[in-house]
Amino acid sequence: MTIAPSRRALLAGLLSSAALTRAATAQVGPTQPGPSALPPPAPSPAPAGPPRFRFDEVVRRAKALAGAPFEATVAPLPAPLASLDYDAWRDIRFRPDKALLGDQDGPFRLQLFHLGFLYTRPVTVNVVRDGVPTPIPYQPGLFDYGRTTIDKPLPVTLGFAGFRLHYPLNKPALLDELISFLGASYYRFLGRDQLYGLSARGLAVNVEGVGGPEEFPVFREFWIEMPPKGADRAVIYALLDGPSCTGAFQFLVYPGDETVVDVRCTLIPRRELATVGIAPLTSMFFIGENDRHHSDDYRPELHDSDGLLMQSGGGEWIWRPLRNPKERWISAFQDRNPKGFGLMQRDRVFEDYQDLEAFYHRRPGYWVEPQGEWGEGTVRLVELPTENETHDNIVASWQPKQPYQPGEAVELSYKVRALAETDDLHPGGRVVNTYVARTTASGGTADGSEPLTRRFLVDFSGGDLAYWLTDPKAVEIVPSTTAGKITAVSLVPNLHVKGFRAAIDVRLDRPGQATDLRAFLRARGQTLTETWTYPWKAA
Repeated sequence: MTIAPSRRALLAGLLSSAALTRAATAQVGPTQPGPSALPPPAPSPAPAGPPRFRFDEVVRRAKALAGAPFEATVAPLPAPLASLDYDAWRDIRFRPDKALLGDQDGPFRLQLFHLGFLYTRPVTVNVVRDGVPTPIPYQPGLFDYGRTTIDKPLPVTLGFAGFRLHYPLNKPALLDELISFLGASYYRFLGRDQLYGLSARGLAVNVEGVGGPEEFPVFREFWIEMPPKGADRAVIYALLDGPSCTGAFQFLVYPGDETVVDVRCTLIPRRELATVGIAPLTSMFFIGENDRHHSDDYRPELHDSDGLLMQSGGGEWIWRPLRNPKERWISAFQDRNPKGFGLMQRDRVFEDYQDLEAFYHRRPGYWVEPQGEWGEGTVRLVELPTENETHDNIVASWQPKQPYQPGEAVELSYKVRALAETDDLHPGGRVVNTYVARTTASGGTADGSEPLTRRFLVDFSGGDLAYWLTDPKAVEIVPSTTAGKITAVSLVPNLHVKGFRAAIDVRLDRPGQATDLRAFLRARGQTLTETWTYPWKAA
């Protein structure tokens, strides 16, 4: 949104008031009464300065905003910006020497994204200094326009498309991009030696498209606190607005090997929220070892994430490999007070991607850790078909069982971690490969039942599995299916992964029937691995 003059005047008045208060206090000296003078009256309290900007102020604004209809109309951008294509917009870059937040020699620097191309809704970005927020005015001198020509002057109230923070993440003397907010309520962040892949969002509404299209709430205003010297975190506030909901968000960003974003939010529904997604993650899966029917690309795998990992409220660890389905597919994992879920990039071997530009093996996974009790609901995974690697087709989020009611504030907290490896998340064995094949022997001729049968091969590694390789007969696979019949099972050592390979043959009853498979390994009554789960639909 743009900044109204009255808003700027109010902030200027607050700043002037604070300055006058400090000046008046500095000029007051001690009073020494004469011998016959009466004692001086008690000094009047100094004029109070403006209240410090806190998260509560964002909540107040979200509640006030929820009382009015959502303004879906976006004023058209000035002519020089309205016609920018991707290349022209991308050519406009923020000047690093103009970066903000360095006044107190803190470790973070703020850069802004220019409006244009797909980013047509203006966002207000404020810097909070000593508790007082000040909006950043648009200035052409902040940007290097490259080959893009802007002939007409643009107003200082233009706003921005979003922003990003830089931090010496990988080297002490080099500022790397740490986190960015750009488009709707999307944000992305990195840990050490990671490259951007999947995204997080403030809120997802109706991803399933029930009764209408998906909504995309937007962060319309941000406040970033001026970091002091030696700060170990960045503090960001955001105001969310959308047709069905408003919200206040606080992001505490802790850079590191596994950067952590501590999220606190208050949601104010405008109407009943029955299909809301909390802590949503959005990613891309095109082809992988378990799903290659969409492409003859020379690269073996193309994905930002290869699986959904979840720890249920009861402690069970679940791994669900991702797919690029032929039709939209929704998987729901019912739970109560989940301990965590996330979209992971578990395969981190360059040779499995062979991509010298995208470096998919360096994409992070995001792990969501709910704080407090979230009650009953489902971890929902939505997979959409895509014909190329440029489209995000995967969404994972938490959906509460009970819809949020209009006007009733909902308070939630959670942490999101940017992970490279998932080996340390739990002590058990993990799934490292999933393959889908015909049930006929290699080189054999398929029979007429092939569309109704499949063989699923699953490699388990890690945990105590190397120990059990000395007595493999003591290890058993525990499979199950929700439909059809498991016709054959085998389990053999796989020394290449220091674990075991399981094979599960499944036969369904009729074309079009679907099933959900589950399997895990155990020995002498002890569970050794996470639970592998996978959907399959007969052709």
